[in-house]
Amino acid sequence: MRLLILRPEPGASETAERAREMGLEPVVAPLFAVRPLAGPPVAAADYDAVLLTSANGARHAPAGLTGLPCFAVGERTAAAARSAGFADVRCGPSDGAAAAALMTSAGVARALHLCGRDHLGVEAPGVAIERRAVYAAEPVSHRRFTGPAVALLHSPRAAARFAELAGDRAAIAVAAISAAAAAAAGDGWAAKAVAAAPRDQALLELAAKLCNYGLQAVKDGGNGI
Repeated sequence: MRLLILRPEPGASETAERAREMGLEPVVAPLFAVRPLAGPPVAAADYDAVLLTSANGARHAPAGLTGLPCFAVGERTAAAARSAGFADVRCGPSDGAAAAALMTSAGVARALHLCGRDHLGVEAPGVAIERRAVYAAEPVSHRRFTGPAVALLHSPRAAARFAELAGDRAAIAVAAISAAAAAAAGDGWAAKAVAAAPRDQALLELAAKLCNYGLQAVKDGGNGI
């Protein structure tokens, strides 16, 4: 069964490569294209740390911040931060809240969150977090998607967009990275399930079950919604 990979590049190709290694049949069809957003210079001295909740935040980070401690969500974002030049990278184990807890434990008082124009706010007790949008994910035109297929939903925004473009939902199963993404997709799909963790690998593992075993595998695994 085809596996629809809808996230923007370069993440889409990275996911596709992992999918092929798992014996899946990926079709790369990004719903959005990422572009950088210009802004005024940033003074590193105004902050104690940088918060990154996506690899794109690292790729489009303003100059002069790499000397600050970097708190990243997930290993993929942490790797992108290191590639961007951040030397002190600390990885949160699950989501933005986990990375925020690390900042609180480290005594960070002021942090700069490098994020997309469309993002979820992150709060940390005792930490003043300033948000700076450094990239935007713009919709790209697409013909309607048809099944049979399994679609990977990496965000609520992607889920809502895919729901607009999908044809017969009864012929498409969706694997969502979070409960919020699953909710944004709506109902009527052949199967709908949430990954065990908000990670690309966990999402692919769920997709493999859907591709190979269908709806029954989701029910047996307890991930159905």
